[in-house]
Amino acid sequence: MIGIFDSGFGGLTVFKEIRKVLPDYSYIYLGDNLRAPYGGRSQASIYKFTQRAVDFLFKQGCQLVIIACNTASAEALRKLQQNWLKEHYPDRRILGVIRPLVEAAALLSRFGRIGVVGTTATVSSGAYIKELQRHKSGVEIFQNACPLLVPLVEEGWLDKPETRMIIKRCLRPLKDRQIDTLILGCTHYSLLKKEFVRLAGKRVQVVDAPRVIAEKLADYLERHPEINAKIEKRKTVRYLTTDDPQKFAALGSRFLGALMTAEKIEL
Repeated sequence: MIGIFDSGFGGLTVFKEIRKVLPDYSYIYLGDNLRAPYGGRSQASIYKFTQRAVDFLFKQGCQLVIIACNTASAEALRKLQQNWLKEHYPDRRILGVIRPLVEAAALLSRFGRIGVVGTTATVSSGAYIKELQRHKSGVEIFQNACPLLVPLVEEGWLDKPETRMIIKRCLRPLKDRQIDTLILGCTHYSLLKKEFVRLAGKRVQVVDAPRVIAEKLADYLERHPEINAKIEKRKTVRYLTTDDPQKFAALGSRFLGALMTAEKIEL
């Protein structure tokens, strides 16, 4: 199986695209809604929560786990890959969402002026800056935290004028820096992509995060047949949450664009 982990609902936007691109695989989606949002948490807390979730998914039989959360990818992924994974599950793999988006943005950018919007924790970590500078020399990266957007998305305020105003204010300092490419560094923001595209303007390319991540995963599995061969392909899906499963299913269905049922688990 492939495990998809997020602090809450946002990773469902990524999973939706992954399932379109790779429909034959078996999946477990885990949302740590009890502790969400991760955006304002300490690095130590984010690492601890993410490690527990990944360990749970591996024990359920997942051979590969996608951390479909920008905050967890920024604060926990590298440490998990370099230390914990080698000691506990050397034959398994953990992937994040930052590197695929960086690679896509670097290809799209015409003038090397890339903007990033995300949670406070993701922006403060500097993970996108570090990854972009490693990937392509000479790029200039400009960031802005937009912490108000996650609760607005979860309240269903996608088309409200208040949400558009916040996006506009969030983009203003980046547009003033004349960015040519924009990374939506939070999975929740994918549901606001049309507004970001409209308000960023025709000169700015907005990276389609869920689609990019799904295509990069397909490419990874093609390049790593030894991992691909171990993954169960029975077209099954389980949705798990650490909080109220009815609430998770109700709001999660909106993110997924389809009805779903969920189970509660303890981490």
